Amino acid sequence: QVQLVESGGGLVQNGGRLRLSCATSGFKFSIAAMGWWRQAPGKPRELVARISSTGSAVHTDSVKGRMTISRDDVKSTVYLQMDNLKSEDTGVYYCNRVPSMPSWGQGTQVTVSS
Repeated sequence: QVQLVESGGGLVQNGGRLRLSCATSGFKFSIAAMGWWRQAPGKPRELVARISSTGSAVHTDSVKGRMTISRDDVKSTVYLQMDNLKSEDTGVYYCNRVPSMPSWGQGTQVTVSS
């Protein structure tokens, strides 16, 4: 059974930083490309960063230079380091395989106050 457990969100001020973690199980993590999605209030879920099984990372333009995705294959965990946060980064953050599996975790709420 696939499990995706996101953590690390919280309330921070503009310019703050957070580190999100996503612990996974139930699938072959080491050969999977992984991603972080963000769902802002009233908007569809969008992929903001992804990392291949070999560690090659791609970040969407809106977060490039401020967020960094990484992975630990021993721990089957994917991370998102978030620096210089802005109010538009507010939302619920989810991880999943890329392309996504049907199962999603509960997500972790990130709120950036101005």
